Amino acid sequence: MAIIRIKNLLVRTIIGFNPEERVNRQDVIINIEIEVDVSWAVSTDLPDEIYNYKAITKAIIAFVSESKFNLLEKLTNEVLQLVMKDERVIRAKVEIDKPHALRFSESVSVELEARR
Repeated sequence: MAIIRIKNLLVRTIIGFNPEERVNRQDVIINIEIEVDVSWAVSTDLPDEIYNYKAITKAIIAFVSESKFNLLEKLTNEVLQLVMKDERVIRAKVEIDKPHALRFSESVSVELEARR
């Protein structure tokens, strides 16, 4: 098994339920951990059928930047479900930070995990 980590993916989106948050895009920082079986790939070094982390990253960027959510929890769950669509994913964990969501705090984050 391998753990693929996508770290500090910065995407702008509409997130929150306050009036200004429904109009102005905000940064969110996405961290993803994906567990996949790569045993055959490490022995062959062939890219065929390997889990494509570039493709899932592009899909996440497109989805998040085009979406609007009131709650960070809902956004995190939707990204997790997007990652879990690929049957090769055994386990995934998604953490999304919303910088400056609270006064005197660097960020607020929600983390969700799923397993097959």
